[in-house]
Amino acid sequence: MGFISGIVVGILCGIALVYGWSQMMALRSRKREAKAADIKALGSLSRDDLKKLCGDNFPEWISFPEFESVKWLNKQLTKLWPFVAEAATMVIRESVEPLLDDYKPPGIASLKFSKLSLGHVSPKIEGIRVQKQKEGQVTMDLDFRWGGDPSIILGVDARVASLPIQLKDLQVFTVVRVIFKLCEEIPCISAVVVALLADPKPRFDYTLKAVGGSLTAVPGLSDMIDDTVQSIISDMLLWPHRIVVPLGGVNVDISDLELKPEGKLMVTVVRAKALKNKEVIGKSDPYVVLYIRPILKVKTKVIDDNLNPEWNETFNLLTEDQETQSLYLEVYDEDKLKQDKKLGVVALPLKSLQPDALTEFNLNLLSSLDTLKVKDKKDRGTLTIKVLYHHFTKQEQITALEQEKREIEQRQKLKESGAIGSTVDAIGGAASQVGSGLGAVGSSISRAGKFMGRTVTNQFNSSRRHS
Repeated sequence: MGFISGIVVGILCGIALVYGWSQMMALRSRKREAKAADIKALGSLSRDDLKKLCGDNFPEWISFPEFESVKWLNKQLTKLWPFVAEAATMVIRESVEPLLDDYKPPGIASLKFSKLSLGHVSPKIEGIRVQKQKEGQVTMDLDFRWGGDPSIILGVDARVASLPIQLKDLQVFTVVRVIFKLCEEIPCISAVVVALLADPKPRFDYTLKAVGGSLTAVPGLSDMIDDTVQSIISDMLLWPHRIVVPLGGVNVDISDLELKPEGKLMVTVVRAKALKNKEVIGKSDPYVVLYIRPILKVKTKVIDDNLNPEWNETFNLLTEDQETQSLYLEVYDEDKLKQDKKLGVVALPLKSLQPDALTEFNLNLLSSLDTLKVKDKKDRGTLTIKVLYHHFTKQEQITALEQEKREIEQRQKLKESGAIGSTVDAIGGAASQVGSGLGAVGSSISRAGKFMGRTVTNQFNSSRRHS
C-alpha cells in the first residue's frame, strides 16, 4: 500500500513540475514577444521621434546610419577589379573621347587620350542606401570613393603648342544613384539608370602635370581642362540627367526612365551695371553667355566699349527639372586677338521661380561659383534679367522634345561645317533660340546608353520684384 501511494505521489509531483515548467516557459515566451514588439516599434522611430520621447535625456550613442555597410561587396569588387578596369577603359575610350571633342574649350584644336589605364586600386563603396521603391523600379544610392592609381595622359593640341598632360593623384568622392527597371523575364531587369547626385556635390580632385614641358606653354590650359571636366560631369551625369543602359534581349518600354522637357524658361537679358574693366586702353566689350546645360549655350550681341551695357535680348531655354536645375549667366569681354576674358558669373536656381510669373532679378556677379576659388572679393557689377517660367502640358512637352532634337542636330551640323569649334560654343540668337536638349549621342555612346546632363544649383544674391 505504501508502494502504490508513493508511485501516485511521484506521478502527481512529476505532473506538477512539468506543468509549472511549461507555464514558466510560456510566461518567458510572452515576455520575449512583448519585448521584441517593443524593440521593433522602437526601431521604427526616427531621431526626431526619440527626441520627443526622451527629451534632454536622448542617448548620444544611438545612431541612425544613412547608408548600410557592404564590406562583402568591396571584397568582391577588389577581386573583380582587374576585369572591370579593363572593360571600363574600353568604354571610356569609346564614349568619353567623342565628348572631349564636343566639349573642348576655345583655343584647343584637339583633346584626346594618349594613355588611359585605371590602375590596380579598386574603388570602395562606403555604403548603400535603398530609396522608397517606385512600382516596377528599385532605386539605390551608393556612397562611392576612389583614390586610385590610374595612368591618364591627355594629348592636347592647342593653337600655340602641342603638349601631353598627365592627370595625377585622382580622387573621386560622390554618391551614385542606380535605378533598376524591373520586368517579368529573366534576368528580371530590363534597364539600368546611372547618375551622380548633386547633393552632396561630386568631388573630382586631381593635379595636372605637363609631360616633357610646362603648363605655362599654353596660357590658361589648366583652367580649360578643369572647365571641360566639370562641363562633361554636370552636363551628362549629374542628377536629374543620367545614363540609361537598356539590357539586351528584353523588349520593354523604358521611356519613363528618360528625361523629358518639363517647362520653358523665357530669359530677357536687360542690362549690366558697373562691370569690371579688363582693358588697358579703353573699356571692355561685354556680352552675356547663358545656359542651363553647358553643351547648349546661347549669347547676346557684343556691346563695344561700355561698362554699363544694355542688351534687351530674349532667349527661350527648355528645362527638365525645376527643383534641381539652375540658369547660368556668364559675362565676358570680347578680345579679337586673344581668348575672351570672364568679367563675372552668377547662377539662378530655377526652384525659386513661380510658374507663369514674370520676375526681374538684379544679380551680383561673382568671380567664380566655386566659393573656394574666390580670391578677388571686389565688386564685379550687377546683371539685370527678367525671367518667366512656364510648365508644359503633355502636348507642349511632345512639341518641345522634337524642338530640342532639332537644336542638337543644328549644333552638330555647325560643328561639322566649322562654324563653331565645339558643341559647347555659345550661339547668338533671338527668342526662337533653344538652349536645352537631350544630349549628343554618338554611335559609341549609344552602346553604353543615352547620355543626358544638367547643371547644379549654386548660391546667388539678388533683389527681385514681380511684374
